[in-house]
Amino acid sequence: MSGSDPFLEPGVVVRHPGREDWGLGQVQSVAGRKVTVNFQDGGKQVIDTAIVPLAFVSNDPRSARR
Repeated sequence: MSGSDPFLEPGVVVRHPGREDWGLGQVQSVAGRKVTVNFQDGGKQVIDTAIVPLAFVSNDPRSARR
């Protein structure tokens, strides 16, 4: 298992479960399990989703594809 959610894609709004102080973040890019997210109060961060599973805040994009 790669540890990355295959439905993380640019534009999706997420939250870092351990850094609520960063606020909401918008996914900028996805490269394997490395996801670049621009957070409101935390700036641009590269997250390894094998270590930190990001939480969807906007609608999970999987629901739009059903």
